[in-house]
Amino acid sequence: MTTTDSTTLDDDTAAVRRLPQRIMDAWAAHDGAAFADVFTEDGSLILPGDVFLQSRAQIGAFMSAAFAGPFQGTRVVGEPVAVKFLGPTTCLVLTRGGIRAPGEPEVAPERAVRASWLLVKQDDEWRITAYQNTPIAAH
Repeated sequence: MTTTDSTTLDDDTAAVRRLPQRIMDAWAAHDGAAFADVFTEDGSLILPGDVFLQSRAQIGAFMSAAFAGPFQGTRVVGEPVAVKFLGPTTCLVLTRGGIRAPGEPEVAPERAVRASWLLVKQDDEWRITAYQNTPIAAH
């Protein structure tokens, strides 16, 4: 691998590791549009229950409504536990995190999740093309 390839890989690794922080920042601001902006135009969001969204527009609308309703006052956290490049423009990131209710210092076990983030590099920027999470604790 050349120095350029190594530098590119280091830059890409840093960039994909920052995506969960972008999601956390958008969530902290309760900004559905900023949350959705991390996704590709045709990005998918799958959440427990019957949530299956298939576009940036749907994700933005859903999150805006959620921030005004059940997610009001909450925070989300997520830390990468694995980063797997599948090619130069595709990456799988696995995280552990969840939703913190207002006043909680950490995620309660019933809201802890593991998540898969399938990322693609478009126009030199990494975005989520598919996200799915699964609760860690059995309900």
